[in-house]
Amino acid sequence: MSETTYSIGEGPATRVSLSLPEGTAEAIRARAGKREFSAFIAAAVERELRGQVLDEYLADYESRKGPVSEQARQRARQVFDEVFDEEGQWPAAS
Repeated sequence: MSETTYSIGEGPATRVSLSLPEGTAEAIRARAGKREFSAFIAAAVERELRGQVLDEYLADYESRKGPVSEQARQRARQVFDEVFDEEGQWPAAS
């Protein structure tokens, strides 16, 4: 029996327990509505993961090639967003 591996944003929904400050939960309910609460959290987590992946890539690049200017960082984020938007995998990180 083989185990299926899913990429970020893929696979069936799985139930997890999550604790948030009440004010944060209320703000999400007010913005997204009670029925879209989970989708709002999933999208936020995916954006955070995607940002971390980009940060890790840039840190690796800098360790090999040297410092990256702020302009180059912004361009990298733009290219990263465009590639994933074309592939339809993750929502924009910016």
